[in-house]
Amino acid sequence: MISFENVSKKYDDGTYAVKNFNLHINEGELLVLIGPSGSGKTTTLKMINRLIPLTEGYIKINDKMISDYDIHELRWDIGYVLQQIALFPHMTIEENIAVVPEMKKWEQKEIDQRIDELLHMVGLEPETYRRRLPNELSGGQQQRIGVARALAANPSIILMDEPFSALDPLSREKLQDDLIELQKNIKKTIVFVTHDMSEALKLGDRICLMRNGGIVQTGTPEALIQQPANDFVREFVGVDQAEERMVDVRGGVKPVNPEEPDNLPIVDSRVLLNEILSLLGEHEQLAVKEMDKIIGTIDRQGIIKILSRQMEGMK
Repeated sequence: MISFENVSKKYDDGTYAVKNFNLHINEGELLVLIGPSGSGKTTTLKMINRLIPLTEGYIKINDKMISDYDIHELRWDIGYVLQQIALFPHMTIEENIAVVPEMKKWEQKEIDQRIDELLHMVGLEPETYRRRLPNELSGGQQQRIGVARALAANPSIILMDEPFSALDPLSREKLQDDLIELQKNIKKTIVFVTHDMSEALKLGDRICLMRNGGIVQTGTPEALIQQPANDFVREFVGVDQAEERMVDVRGGVKPVNPEEPDNLPIVDSRVLLNEILSLLGEHEQLAVKEMDKIIGTIDRQGIIKILSRQMEGMK
C-alpha cells in the first residue's frame, strides 16, 4: 500500500531528519510511528502527503510514486488528523466535515448523507451536533469531528499526528477505544504518530520504533515486548523481561459467548506475560479461569490493553 524505499530528508545545513528509511505499510494496517523527540517520526508522516518534500529515495502508494500524483488529488485522498484539531472556528460542524467532499464536487444530497453517517460513526447525534460551532464542543468531541472530517471523502489512507495527546486521560482512552472499534469496521490504512508507548502498544497492528531518523525495530506489539532488538528498544518499551512478569488479565476478560468453541486453551487469571502472548500468537482467543471456574475469554487486544494501562500507571 505505502512503500518507503531508501527515503531521506536532508536540510540545507546538512542534517538529516530521516535517513535511509525503508518500510512497507500494508493495506488496512494501523502502523504506529514512535520514537523520542527528534527521531523523525512526524517528518516521515508528512512526507507521505508531500507536506514535507523528501530529499532522496521514493515513496509509493499502490506502486505509484507520490510525485506522480496531482498534489491536490493526493491530499484530498489522504485523511489527516492533527494534535491541534484545526477545525475552522467560523464554520459549523457539518460545514467542517463537508470541506473535501465539496472540493471533489460531490452532490449535496450525497454530502448530507455522508455527514450523518460519519457523525453516527464517531458517536455524535447528527441532529444535535450538525449546526454547532467548534467552540461549543469539548476537546474530545472536537477531535471526533477531526476524525470524521478526515474520513469524509472516504480516503483509503489516514494520517494521524499525535491526535489524542492534548486530551485529558479519560478522553484519550475513550478515543483510543473508539478508534480500535472504528478500524474494525472501516479497515483503513492508518499511519499513527505518537510519543506514548502505551498508546502504541494498544493501537498498533505493528509498531515502527525510530531513533535519529532511522528504524530501530519494526514489529507487532508482542514482538517488541518479547524480542526487543537491543537495550534501547527494551528501555523504550519499558517492560520487564516478559518471562519474569506476571499479569492479572481479569480487566481484559470478555463474557463467554455460547457460539465460541468450548475447546479454547485455558489460562489462569494471573499468568506469565510471555506465556499468554505466546498462546495468543497461536490462537485468536483464550479461556480464562479463576478458582477452577471459567470466567470469560481474552484476546490479543485485551491483553495489550491491560499492559498499556499498567504502563500508563507507571508514568
